[in-house]
Amino acid sequence: MSQMTVQVVTPDGIKYDHHAKFISVETPDGDMGILPKHVNLIAPLVIHEMKIRRTDDDNHVDWIAINGGIIEVKDNVVTIVADSAERSTDIDISRAERAKQRAERQLEEAETTHNIDEVRRAKVALRRALNRISVGNR
Repeated sequence: MSQMTVQVVTPDGIKYDHHAKFISVETPDGDMGILPKHVNLIAPLVIHEMKIRRTDDDNHVDWIAINGGIIEVKDNVVTIVADSAERSTDIDISRAERAKQRAERQLEEAETTHNIDEVRRAKVALRRALNRISVGNR
């Protein structure tokens, strides 16, 4: 069976390290599927739900909330270097819901005061919270 090693690394350390037969990530240009023996590449990543189909069970899929970063594929090793990343099993949904509510309030206040930088920051915080909620509910 053909497989690849998938590692997700953040400033806090390794968040994921398993063998996989398929992963799906999202770049600014759209979704990208990676299979074993993929051509070497480096690409930026956006806030998204990373899907990993593991080799140990055809029905076993891991989901990770990725908050930006880069992907490197080289010699059957996929390395994701992310600002932050959380496996679905590690996400505290109620905490993510509170972050979503905070971001929505910040966005509303920033739009009221026309503070473009704060609007941008609040939108990113909202996207991250929504991503975590979506992955956590899988």
